[in-house]
Amino acid sequence: MTVMEQRGAYRPAPPPAWQARTDPAPLLPDAAPYRVLGTDAASEVAPELLLRLHAELVRGRRYNTQATALTKQGRLAVYPSSTGQEACEIAAALALQERDWLFPSYRDTLAAVARGLDPVRALTLLRGDWHTGYDPREYRMAPLCTPLATQLPHAVGLAHAARLKGDDVVALAMIGDGGTSEGDFHEALNFAAVWQAPAVFLVQNNGFAISVPLAKQTAAPSLAHKAVGYGMPGRLVDGNDAVAVLEVLGEAVRRAREGGGPTLVEAVTYRMDAHTNADDATRYRPDEEVEAWRDHDPVLLVERELTARGLLDEEHSRAVREDAEAMAADLRERMNQDPVLDPMDLFTHVYAEQTTQLREQAAQLRAELEAEAETDGADR
Repeated sequence: MTVMEQRGAYRPAPPPAWQARTDPAPLLPDAAPYRVLGTDAASEVAPELLLRLHAELVRGRRYNTQATALTKQGRLAVYPSSTGQEACEIAAALALQERDWLFPSYRDTLAAVARGLDPVRALTLLRGDWHTGYDPREYRMAPLCTPLATQLPHAVGLAHAARLKGDDVVALAMIGDGGTSEGDFHEALNFAAVWQAPAVFLVQNNGFAISVPLAKQTAAPSLAHKAVGYGMPGRLVDGNDAVAVLEVLGEAVRRAREGGGPTLVEAVTYRMDAHTNADDATRYRPDEEVEAWRDHDPVLLVERELTARGLLDEEHSRAVREDAEAMAADLRERMNQDPVLDPMDLFTHVYAEQTTQLREQAAQLRAELEAEAETDGADR
């Protein structure tokens, strides 16, 4: 008891009637990441789901290796690989209905492909050919976001607008652990919880924000614990367990759709490749650490379960590999074709109605292009 309490001078004031009090206990994540594969619960997973996840993961891994190879061939300017994180990518796409919206980060091209986007169009931005590469409205998917965490407030805005309009829509925003150190992350979570927006935030905690380990970003017990500070539930899941991630995200999406508000999901995973092809990861993490994670590979985890249940036969394996190779071959062939680009597209899709300054700039470029064409014609 404090001195003030002993003297009778301390009287705790009741909370104002307008201030809601929430019991934090139900919002706190489990102490350990939720898992399904490798546990007794795995026996209850439908064989069809396991086989589908296996096919998607193998295809996703092949997509990552092919895209990485394209950077070495000079066909991509940069590629942030999601090798090792395929379970998160695939689950994010499968957890949503067609009417829902996905808000990816720059590393989430695989999630975009799993949602139905042409792999070539998913890489167009990273090739430097186009603003986005696809129509966001057509795919119900925001542009791949290079600035950290800026897509999160956008996701909340769309989700809040959908709720006000009575639209049955959920927004799922993807972010890395580094993005949680940005102000946009905290602002988005605060607004989402206050408005009870139908939004889900998926943090792929792959251990590093480029070279900065998580321990140098936060002292929180986990990133999922940050949810309680905003009044939403936090879930902690094994990010390499495709079944577990899909289950947790599916539950969060259903909760949001039914009016339960937002959820923060932290998926603990690992970035097997460097941050991008321009990064040298050996400078900040030992090879032993990377090797230790190979035994917890998302493809391997599903294959172990399929093998244990006698579901992984040679026919399925061959069909999955052939499908993945066909996708990679098509991607390789089309990416090796030089695109025909129109410089005037620089001014397209910037504003619904061009500003005076943009019109002046467009006119100047058009005049320069016409002059260059006349010069080339005269030289011939």
